[in-house]
Amino acid sequence: MQTELNKVATALAEFYAGEAFLFEHDLGERTLTHRLAVHLEKQFPGWEVDCDYDRLGERTLRLPHGTIVSTDDHLAKSVYPDIVVHQRAIPNNLLAIEVRKASNHQPAEHDRHKLCALTDPHLWFAYWIGVYLVLGKKSVVADVYVGGVIDAPLSAWFSRRLTDVGLGPG
Repeated sequence: MQTELNKVATALAEFYAGEAFLFEHDLGERTLTHRLAVHLEKQFPGWEVDCDYDRLGERTLRLPHGTIVSTDDHLAKSVYPDIVVHQRAIPNNLLAIEVRKASNHQPAEHDRHKLCALTDPHLWFAYWIGVYLVLGKKSVVADVYVGGVIDAPLSAWFSRRLTDVGLGPG
């Protein structure tokens, strides 16, 4: 998993180096998400990188009834991950990423529950790794999800890796 997270750290470093305009002009999360996905594509050859992807093979991505995360995209609070790294046709789900701007003051509970569900091995669409990213103007705060929960040791390792590439807490 460290290999994949290292690729995410490299993509984030390239993203911050090449996309300063987005932060200087306080552009929205969906714009940041798209541009980060462009940088992730370079790091994951042989994989597809998509934003707001709503399928698993031929099935529409849905969570079980009664969860707090909806499959309805009204108010942009859908189950669809911000960014996924996967192989569409197989399906093979490697990485689900949720992105937030540090200036977003809405509760993070929705994104966190989504990553728990998306990485839950008991659900049919489980992703191997989930990453929660809070993008500041010059730094990134992150948590890593594996098996439906935050993986504290892997999260700590990834935070150190972000510091190594110049994106640690200021």
